[in-house]
Amino acid sequence: MRSAAVQKKAGARNAVRIIGGEWRGRRIHFPPAAELRPTPDRVRETLFNWLQGEIAGARCLDLFAGSGALGLEALSRGAREVVFIEHDRAVAAALRASLAALKDRRGQVLERDAFAFLSGPAESFEVVFLDPPFARGWMAELCKLLESKGWLAPGAVVYLETAAREAAPAVPAEWTLSRETRAGEVRGLLARRRAPGFYAGAAERVDET
Repeated sequence: MRSAAVQKKAGARNAVRIIGGEWRGRRIHFPPAAELRPTPDRVRETLFNWLQGEIAGARCLDLFAGSGALGLEALSRGAREVVFIEHDRAVAAALRASLAALKDRRGQVLERDAFAFLSGPAESFEVVFLDPPFARGWMAELCKLLESKGWLAPGAVVYLETAAREAAPAVPAEWTLSRETRAGEVRGLLARRRAPGFYAGAAERVDET
């Protein structure tokens, strides 16, 4: 049997803290799983600073939801709805348990493969969190599916998380990369889908935070 100290340390590794909004300070627990890598606190704080004015009332999609750190943070800050996509049964069950513990019905957890989900009937989202496993080379294809299959509302924002050592991912021509942050081995980027009629003749700029 493991000692209480070892158990406490293991539990701390498998938990994330909501950093803002209604549930600020609440800890969310999740089971160990291969390639489950919650977005670091520093990156999440920067991301949701970028999204001030975007989250409240928004319909959000959390692909590769994992711990649910991004989608739950969005709900804490007033998102209208978050759809969590997670293929691992135990991780999806933990997400449902977290939503139940928070007594919140705005979150929907779907135990699905992200590619299969994006290939199905599309719904419109204002905010998408896209954080696939690093080093799989999936980002460009996922971005293409989001755009080509009609998942994005006009002016939607998409958060992309990659390994810091990787080159910035290619995104559809309809998107503009506007923000970038790094913390340790993680790079976070924010892209916006241009609304119809937007003139793209000016040079695009990525602000680093």
